[in-house]
Amino acid sequence: MKHPNTVFGIAFFLPLPPIYLFAPSMKLSQFKFKLPPELIADRPVINRDESRLMVLNRKDKTIEHKMFKDILDYFEDGDTFVINNTKVFPARMYGNKEKTGAKIEVFLLRELNAESRLWDVLVDPARKIRIGNKLYFGEDDSLVAEVIDNTTSRGRTLRFLFDGPHEEFKKVLYSLGETPIPKYINRKPDEEDQERFQTVYAKNEGAVAAPTAGLHFSKSLMKRMELKGVNFAEVTLHVGLGSFRTVEVEDLSKHKMDSEEMYISEEAAEIVNSSKEAKGNIVAVGTTTMRAIESSVSTEGLLKAYEGWTNKFIYPPYDFRVANSLVTNFHMPMSTLMIMVSAFAGHDFLMEAYKQAIKEEYRFFTYGDAMLIL
Repeated sequence: MKHPNTVFGIAFFLPLPPIYLFAPSMKLSQFKFKLPPELIADRPVINRDESRLMVLNRKDKTIEHKMFKDILDYFEDGDTFVINNTKVFPARMYGNKEKTGAKIEVFLLRELNAESRLWDVLVDPARKIRIGNKLYFGEDDSLVAEVIDNTTSRGRTLRFLFDGPHEEFKKVLYSLGETPIPKYINRKPDEEDQERFQTVYAKNEGAVAAPTAGLHFSKSLMKRMELKGVNFAEVTLHVGLGSFRTVEVEDLSKHKMDSEEMYISEEAAEIVNSSKEAKGNIVAVGTTTMRAIESSVSTEGLLKAYEGWTNKFIYPPYDFRVANSLVTNFHMPMSTLMIMVSAFAGHDFLMEAYKQAIKEEYRFFTYGDAMLIL
């Protein structure tokens, strides 16, 4: 009698059913930590590249304490830094509602139609604003806007009533706006903010918040890096408020990011891919840069040119395909930014780094210190 697992006397083995190993996604509550309020930076350091730099080595699990300008010591000829060249515009405006004169804050998000002067905005307090209301801006009510649509509970579409050419309109609009420093910095923005809430390589206008990791680079530091043979590849991701929106679900897979406009040129992709193929290090400067490059990557792990939008939310576990190093700031507890950095550094290692940062009195958030993860 033949063995049941033989055919024509030849033995064969039935394949075992496949075993799928799924790493469970992490929970929001795993990103809690207590931050002393005095560690929240409300001003930048005097010189951009003299903020502190914590260096995390993922392989050796070591943590070093340096100055930001020491970043040069960790990279060599042929390495590439990918930077986000978005430029922040003066997005926060204050106006008055018709008839009642109630003070209204308007936060410009993005221009929807240049010809029609249509803008997507947030208004505060939203409950006072209805479709058809007119808002007046400037000491002499020099600019008027009409509410034409409700996009969300807080969001509105405004049509600015302005007859001149578009360039003149933008000039008037921006002259009435303020540098949109975060609300937790409880002061009015000043001339210093106009310069320092912008990277030295800002070029393409469209962001309502700064790509903060890039704020630490000075022109002189970048020149020294170039002399050492380090490359810079510029991408654009116009930072919106979605990156900073509170995560309200414990299950991270259910959080939805707002879409942000991004652009990766053929030239940038070529610089990154050439460096990668030559075994050079690829460094993403900031979480916005990391989101951009991870939104347009080939199956071989190469960067692809792209023009469009991304709503990518990166959370653990995640397999990063392009960059092997990351420059970032110290972020708010349970923020999408901290969650992404955790996916790159490893949760336990990052939490240990944050614990040390608090002990060593590093400065947190937008104008705070930096971290390099190798």
